[in-house]
Amino acid sequence: MDRFLLMTCFVRAVETGSLSAAGRDLGLSQPNVSRYVAALEDHLQTRLLHRSTRRLVLTPEGERYYAEVRRILDAVTESESSVRDNVEPSGLLRVACPTALTHAFVLPQVPAFLERYPRLELDLQIGDRYVNLVDEGVELAIRIGHLEDSALRARRIGLFERVCVASNGYLAKRGIPRDPDDLRDHDCVIFTLLSSGSTWRFRNAEVPVSGRIRVNSPEAAREAVTAGLGIGHGPQWLFEAGLKDGSLRLLLGEYAAPPVPIQILYVANRLMPKRAIVFMDFITQKFSQIPALNVDVTTTLAS
Repeated sequence: MDRFLLMTCFVRAVETGSLSAAGRDLGLSQPNVSRYVAALEDHLQTRLLHRSTRRLVLTPEGERYYAEVRRILDAVTESESSVRDNVEPSGLLRVACPTALTHAFVLPQVPAFLERYPRLELDLQIGDRYVNLVDEGVELAIRIGHLEDSALRARRIGLFERVCVASNGYLAKRGIPRDPDDLRDHDCVIFTLLSSGSTWRFRNAEVPVSGRIRVNSPEAAREAVTAGLGIGHGPQWLFEAGLKDGSLRLLLGEYAAPPVPIQILYVANRLMPKRAIVFMDFITQKFSQIPALNVDVTTTLAS
C-alpha cells in the first residue's frame, strides 16, 4: 500500500480533527481514511490515535510521529513547488504565539496576510507555554526575550520596554516605591509564566517579589493592576491605555532594564517552506511600523 497516502491520511486526520473531515479534504470516504490510518498503525506496530465518537486524540507515539511526518510532507511539497517553479506559497502554516502580543499586534495583521496569500492556511497556536518546535510540528514561534536554544535560529522583529506600573488607588494606600528593593514591601501581581518566575529584572538588580494574586495571563495581570490589587511589571504596550488615561502610573522608570527583543524562531536544520518565509517577511514589515515595538535603545539607555 502507498505509504505516502497512509501518512497523508494520518496527518490530515490530526489537523482536521476527524476522519470524516480528513476524507472530505482528500476526496476519500471516511471508511477508507479509517482503513488507511489503521494500516499505518499496523505497519508501525503502534497505536497513533485514540478514536471516539467525538474526537481523535494523539497518543504520545502519535505526537512524535506526527511531527516527523509533517516535516516529511512539507519537504515533499516544497520540492515539488521548486520543480514546478511554483512561487505562490500554499498549505498550512503553524505559528506559536504569545497571548497578549498576538491579540494586540498579530491578529490585526492576519486579514491582510491571508488576502495576500489566498492559498495559505494559518494555524495560530496562541498561548504562553513553551512550544518545542522540533517535537511539536510547529514551523515558527514568536517569542519574547533572548534565544537560548542552540537548535533554533531567530529573526528579531521588535524591541520593547518592560515597565513597573500601579493604580493611583493602590499607591494612595501603600505608598510609592522609590527603588526596586522597595518592591519587597509591596503587593505585586505575579505572572506565573514569566521565564524569570517571581523575580523582576531591573537595570542593575534582580528583585524577588511577592503578592496575594498570581495569574497565568498577561491580560489578567493588567486587569488586576488596574483594579488596585498590586504593582505590575510587563511590556509598556500592555499597560498603554491605563497610562494614557491616567488610571495607571509609571514607576521606577530610571531603573528600567534594557529593552526586550521580540523574535521569530525557526529550526536551524529544517527545510523552511515558502509559507514560513513570507509570513516572517510580512510580520517583520508590519511590526516595523508599530512605534511601541520599536523602542530606540539609545534613547532608553539615556533616560
